[in-house]
Amino acid sequence: MSSRIEQIIEEIEEFVDSCKFQPLSSTKIVVNKEELEELLRELRMKTPDEIKRYQKIISNKDAILEDAQSKADAILADAQAQAQKIVSESEVMQIALQQSNELIEQTNAQAQEILDKATEDSNNIRMSAIRYTDEMLENLEKIMSHTIEAAGSKYSNFINSIQSCYDIVNKNRMELSPQAEPSSYSTIPSESESETAEE
Repeated sequence: MSSRIEQIIEEIEEFVDSCKFQPLSSTKIVVNKEELEELLRELRMKTPDEIKRYQKIISNKDAILEDAQSKADAILADAQAQAQKIVSESEVMQIALQQSNELIEQTNAQAQEILDKATEDSNNIRMSAIRYTDEMLENLEKIMSHTIEAAGSKYSNFINSIQSCYDIVNKNRMELSPQAEPSSYSTIPSESESETAEE
């Protein structure tokens, strides 16, 4: 079952695919800003909940290890109790000691196997959660990068269009009044000049 974040990302991709291209362009599209912002707003609200869910999955690692340790300790305690009983009841102490040592060794091996399996399972869960979260954030990063690039391109085209119109008007004025002082004509200040003037 997919998460709400995956669903929102799919909706954003479908929304982008459904947008119409700008006139005379095969790469730029016309986007409904409110609809896209609504999807991004919902994505922003859902992201913390999803990350908390994966953090909870990762935190289960400690619970798995604790449970495994508890089982191992119980097995070891039972083995030691049985070994003690064998020693106390056996008429041949050496046989009893040998049997108890073998039992403890088997128990230690079993306990270690449980711990190793629990560690492997918890690490697999953690890596899966990290991979999924990274893929989710990668998709979000691509969407945001595309949005930023599209906005920058539109702004640049708008400035170039205004500059072109301004140059035409300026040229027409100079042609109408060739005797006017040259200092009365100027071009639109560049973006860097505007920033310098503001400072």
